[in-house]
Amino acid sequence: MLTAGVDLAAEPKGTALAIIEWKKTQATLVDLQLGVKDETIVEAAGVVDKLGIDCALGWPIEFVEFLTNHANLKSTSIPDGGMDWRRRTSFRESDRNVKEVTGKWPLSVSTDRLGLTAMRCAGLQGRLQQSGIEIDRSGSGKVVEIYPGASLRLWGFDTAGYRANEDARAELLTSLERAVPWLNLDSYRDLMISSTDAFDAVIASLATRAAAIGLYSKPPEEHLDIAKIEGWIALPSNPISDLL
Repeated sequence: MLTAGVDLAAEPKGTALAIIEWKKTQATLVDLQLGVKDETIVEAAGVVDKLGIDCALGWPIEFVEFLTNHANLKSTSIPDGGMDWRRRTSFRESDRNVKEVTGKWPLSVSTDRLGLTAMRCAGLQGRLQQSGIEIDRSGSGKVVEIYPGASLRLWGFDTAGYRANEDARAELLTSLERAVPWLNLDSYRDLMISSTDAFDAVIASLATRAAAIGLYSKPPEEHLDIAKIEGWIALPSNPISDLL
């Protein structure tokens, strides 16, 4: 099995792609790239068994409805404007699930700096579909939404400062290698330490493996239709050691 993890940014600069090959007794990081364009991601998607993207795949349904009503000046759909309404409109059902499971809110695709990256992701999804890959934002198809930081925390790792500090990333990487001695990082270890994007792409590929073999929190039946529109973050449900 091959899994790919993408740490997506608004531009190729800041975007990383990691591909892990999974065998019976070992997993090997076979490719790790920085400055990745959409075309490279689409090409990788055609080769791997599962592609995980660290970015919201959709927007909250209520946010989309609000924008549509606002654009059409529908006087019958006056927004509440209060904090409860704004929070409900800002976050997806999946985001509320992440808050419940991890205790932390993910970035809002509607109101936070994630928006520009999500716009790129929307175009990427279109290109993937044009290449013949069907998009199911709930994660049941080839493409799944991944949250590296939350995945690490659910696996029991200390993520404090790792995104901003090389020493913290080096320490976290050492802890990761102790936990999964079967993971061969080949010659990419230094790149993971020097680049947050590269590090998160590798974690995304690991979390994608969890989704590929069913070791993740699936959308509950009552939220499945919503997840197919808004997207659903696949949070690992088992220890990282269970990936192999």
